[in-house]
Amino acid sequence: MLNKKNFFIVIFIIVGMFFVLSFNDHNFKRAVDACLTASQKLSESKITDLKEAKKFCEEQIKNNKQ
Repeated sequence: MLNKKNFFIVIFIIVGMFFVLSFNDHNFKRAVDACLTASQKLSESKITDLKEAKKFCEEQIKNNKQ
């Protein structure tokens, strides 16, 4: 009985870690998208280089995270 319980606990931990690692970047990607959208709406001149703007947003979010 105790072995079955430990087995299920290990299985649930493995499944939980899979979900945590799979969706780890989901909020980060949403924050970057929101940053890009806001920067385009707030900017007087529209951003022409989206790659550069995305890089800037990623750096800002990573810096604020620390």
